[in-house]
Amino acid sequence: MADALAAALAALRGRPELGALRRGIEKESLRVTPTGELAQTPHPPPLGSPLAHPHITTDFSEAQLELITGVHPSAPAVLGELEDIHRFVAANVGDELLWPASMPCLLGAEESIPVARFGRSNAGRSKTVYRNGLSHRYGRLMQTISGIHYNFSLPEALWPALAASRRETAGRDFVTAAYFGLIRNFRRYSWLLIYLFGASPAVCKSFLRGASGAAGLDVLDEGTLYLPHATSLRMGRLGYQSDAQSSLHISYNSLGSYAATMRQTLTTPYPPYAALGVKGPDGEYRQLSTALLQIENEFYGTIRPKRRARSGERPLDALHERGVEYVEVRCMDLDPFEPLGIDADTCRFLDVFLLFCLLAESPPDSRRESEAMLANQTLVVEQGRAPGLTLRDGTGEVRLADWAQALLERCASVAAAVDAASGGREHREAVANQVRKVAMPSRTPSARVLAAMRERGAFFHFAMWCAEQHRQAFKREPLAPEREADLAAISAASLREQARIEAADREPFDAYLKRYLQLASPESAGQ
Repeated sequence: MADALAAALAALRGRPELGALRRGIEKESLRVTPTGELAQTPHPPPLGSPLAHPHITTDFSEAQLELITGVHPSAPAVLGELEDIHRFVAANVGDELLWPASMPCLLGAEESIPVARFGRSNAGRSKTVYRNGLSHRYGRLMQTISGIHYNFSLPEALWPALAASRRETAGRDFVTAAYFGLIRNFRRYSWLLIYLFGASPAVCKSFLRGASGAAGLDVLDEGTLYLPHATSLRMGRLGYQSDAQSSLHISYNSLGSYAATMRQTLTTPYPPYAALGVKGPDGEYRQLSTALLQIENEFYGTIRPKRRARSGERPLDALHERGVEYVEVRCMDLDPFEPLGIDADTCRFLDVFLLFCLLAESPPDSRRESEAMLANQTLVVEQGRAPGLTLRDGTGEVRLADWAQALLERCASVAAAVDAASGGREHREAVANQVRKVAMPSRTPSARVLAAMRERGAFFHFAMWCAEQHRQAFKREPLAPEREADLAAISAASLREQARIEAADREPFDAYLKRYLQLASPESAGQ
């Protein structure tokens, strides 16, 4: 692996584009009342249409905002846009706050969690039906968990040099294969990100229902359950896990193998979901389909290959037609100490880590290795800071600290190359900061969260304190009037666009849905 990495870095050395890696952020946050309960209010009109707004939408719940940046060549640039969007939102949600943690706020009865609404167009209705399907399949509580999605890609100008270092031709097939190599390595090593950045070691008791839900957790106080060495409960058995998907092995060895296994999950009826039915006795849609996955986004992976889809195009068809454009990292918790949920140091390390995964040798995956990856992830989620914790690296047992140190040494060589192209030492410093977390687990966000909760009292009180601190920070530095006007204009335009989409609909919803869910045949894809 070291030889492949060294050869790739040598080929890219001196290329200024290496200092302009491309990244974007999607940040989820729950709107909550001043007393810390999930907001029951509809999506605020000043924020525009969640169907058509390019930067502000909703995820599962009407109260779950998703803030989306464009693609930027530096960490400060992407965080600058995210901060602008945040300030605009904070100024237009009245007395509500944005919940700063990944694990949710005070939750009432499950049926009180409002499912997101996107209007009466076919596209809008399909989004709501999909979410109704999620609520039937997994429950609404799980869907209130929030996180950071980090989108990463390599500048186009770097691909020819990278291809030459591997004695291949730069083209769509090479780029796609390289991104799948990145994904395989990421899945092998993503436990490191969970250790370094996991920030959800505890959960409010209102998230769990009954004694069975609390099994295995310790009591911190009257309102909080936790595990003493946990890092990210969001990424474990309390979070985005699915019994139905637990035995599923998606192969990332090539676009063809990935598409074949995904296609099967999207087209094969799953008996429990078939028993539920697509429609209820009242004729209303319960879910989009009876397959194991309604659509591609239902698969709960830590990373996804992505390609921007055209209007009405399925994501899998877009990948088949035009190859992988970028990857979407989905295992990052919100950092409750940061107003934006993420900071520049984290962004820089993610860039280095993802570049390492892209450039290093990436052997084929297997079902057996996938099972080992999940076992490692579960151990780090629940016991990541436990002294002497061991994982399995493919050859046997290895101490987490030793494996982490070896990976960070390789990341350091990548960081040096990126700094040489961009100037400064920021990427090397980002790696050095992670080395310190391995040497001193008390520096990790999960340890800091537990320490702060013991000081503030309960998960709920700590999160409310953070939420109020963030709101005050945004109030102290409001948006410049011209930027406020720009974002207000985008919101107004999105409402007009939703109205246009609704007025243009002529196709019955049943026919629209049948057409949308029809995947292109493997033979025709890419023709």
